This record gives sequence, C-alpha cells and structure tokens, in this order.
Amino acid sequence: MIATPQQQALLTICALRSDNKSVDWNLIARTCQSPEALQVVLGGDIPEDSAVARKNLPLLRNALPTIDDARARVETELEAAEKAGARLVTVLDPDYPANLRLVPNLPPFLFHLGDLEEKDARSAAIVGTRNASDDGMRRAARMARLLIDEDVVIFSGLAKGIDTAAHTSTLDAGGRTVAVMGTGIAAKVYPAQNKGLAARIVAEGGALVSQFWPMSAPATWTFPRRNVVTSGSTMGSIVIEASSTSGAKMQARIAHEHGKHVFLIKSLATSEPWAAKMVAEGKAIEVAELDDVVSRLGNAKRVQQAAQQRLQLALAGL
Repeated sequence: MIATPQQQALLTICALRSDNKSVDWNLIARTCQSPEALQVVLGGDIPEDSAVARKNLPLLRNALPTIDDARARVETELEAAEKAGARLVTVLDPDYPANLRLVPNLPPFLFHLGDLEEKDARSAAIVGTRNASDDGMRRAARMARLLIDEDVVIFSGLAKGIDTAAHTSTLDAGGRTVAVMGTGIAAKVYPAQNKGLAARIVAEGGALVSQFWPMSAPATWTFPRRNVVTSGSTMGSIVIEASSTSGAKMQARIAHEHGKHVFLIKSLATSEPWAAKMVAEGKAIEVAELDDVVSRLGNAKRVQQAAQQRLQLALAGL
C-alpha cells in the first residue's frame, strides 16, 4: 500500500506503545489534523489542553524512544492492507468522511475496500439485534428500500440479523451500502457467514470500512468501537430491534451523544422500556412512517462544508 509520509507518521504515532499502552487514538485524531500538529506530537508534545491530553503526554514521551518499533508495525500492517487491496484515508486528508470528522471521538484513520464517496454524507445507519425476529428482518429490509429511493446511503455493521437484512435489501434494490467492520480490513470477515455479503458489497459499488489495524481479529472491545464509527459516519441511526443489552441500544446512546438523530421504530419504542424512555426524554424519535426519518435528514453539501471548515481550522492551528 502506498501511504504518504504524513499518513505514515500519523500511523506511527498510533503504533507507539509504553507499558503496553498506546496514546489515546481519539486524542491523536483530534490533534493531528494538520502537518504542523503532527510534527508537534512527534516532538513530544500534545496541542490540546485537556485532562485526556495531560494524562497521555507522559505516555507519549515514554513511547517515543521506541519509535522504530512503531514504524516496523506500521510497515507490516500496510503490507497486509496492500495485499488485501485496501486503501487508506486519515484525518489529514480532505476526503476523510465528512460526518465522521464532526464527532469528538473520531478515529485517526480508516482502511477501506471500495470507494468512499461524497454522497455518503447523506446517510443513515440501520442497526439492530443479531437475533432478529422475522418481523424485524422485514422492517429492516423495507426501511432500507424506502430510504434508497430518497438517495440515502445505508450504513450498518455487517453482523448477522438486522445488519445483514439492511445490507442485503439495499443491494437487492440497487442502492449503495457501507459496512463498518469490527475487524481489520485484511482479517477474516466476521461473522464468517457474511464473507459473501462483504464481497458483494464491494463488487456492487459499496464499501467496507475499518478503523482498526488491518490484521486485527474480532474482540469484545472492537464492536463497541465499531458502533461509534457507524454512528459518527451517518446523519442518524435507525434502530429496528434491540434489547436492553444489545449493541444497537449502545449505538442509540452514542448517536445521541454525537448530536445525531436517533430513530426508534414504533414497535421497538412501545415494547422496550429503554426505547420508550429515550423517546419520552426527547432523546429519540419514534418512527411510524418514512417521513419521520427523511424529513429530518440534512443536506449532504452542508455536511461536506462543515467538515471542510473543521479541517481548515485545524490547518490554521485554531
């Protein structure tokens, strides 16, 4: 894989480790959006005045003497990504996803198979439980089909159940879908049963996206991180079915924290106490018909403009 010197430097900072810990990646992503800030961090300082920055500063300085080890790790991971046919985008790049740049816990980089497109800014995540009911699967499929008729790009997490229904129905209807993975882009697809679906997404004009090192295997901590990117990459999250312990419930919370729209299907809002509470508290919108979603989705061009303004402020050192 061909990575620019700046991209390699950013990845190297992410690979630094001290006492088996790395510098907070969200902190790196927020602070390393310009070449000048990148050099400041490589010099042993962090251009953010926060408790997180103060906590991570000693870790950064302790890790810098092992920077050659970090560079070796980056080289190995880039080779794996290149072998898989993946590409790289980072917070330093103007084509970093617009919606994602606007959240505070954005990842510093994404590896992807398939193209990332500007129209992905007008997007919605359709998520829900892996153990979906037949009704839930039908609702997910119908919601995806209706949204692509409104030129909405469908994001989901490539899990079995609701995610699979959302991706598959989008493809069947000729729409664009993006799968946010809980594994590395060069690792085995998880779950294995969706290997064919992953290949189909790329072949039919969609994309697979991963915020992890290319060779990363699935782990308990990777899937909550995936929820952050799935929420952050879209204008809102539509939850079809989710129990109180579901990852989709977590995504609803994260989406609210991101300032995104949280859409809860009416059957969910009336059957799950956590969902009813979010609606009652004004943190979520109960969806009875398509217009409940479409009327609230913003304009892709405005999102792109906001993201570019954020990048320009970073380049100006503000």
